[in-house]
Amino acid sequence: MDDSFKLLEDRVHRAADRLKTLAAEVQSLRAELVQAKDRAAKAEQALVTAGAREAPGAEEAKRQEALAREVKTLRREREEIRARVEKLVSLLESL
Repeated sequence: MDDSFKLLEDRVHRAADRLKTLAAEVQSLRAELVQAKDRAAKAEQALVTAGAREAPGAEEAKRQEALAREVKTLRREREEIRARVEKLVSLLESL
């Protein structure tokens, strides 16, 4: 009986430790998501501002392309982070 209780107690402690770790990771990922959203918004605004100018030269066209790539990369990064956060939240909820 004592061994069963000890095993259960150990499992509960491990689960609690894992829960703390996952909660910290979720918080970190949420902060990363906020940063990625901010960077994407700034890149989009720069792209809109650059697109509003008339007759962009070759240099400006390169800058616009670079900003468009950055926006695309940031959106993909944001989606990856969102998926990771959702996965961790569902894991936390299942505990």
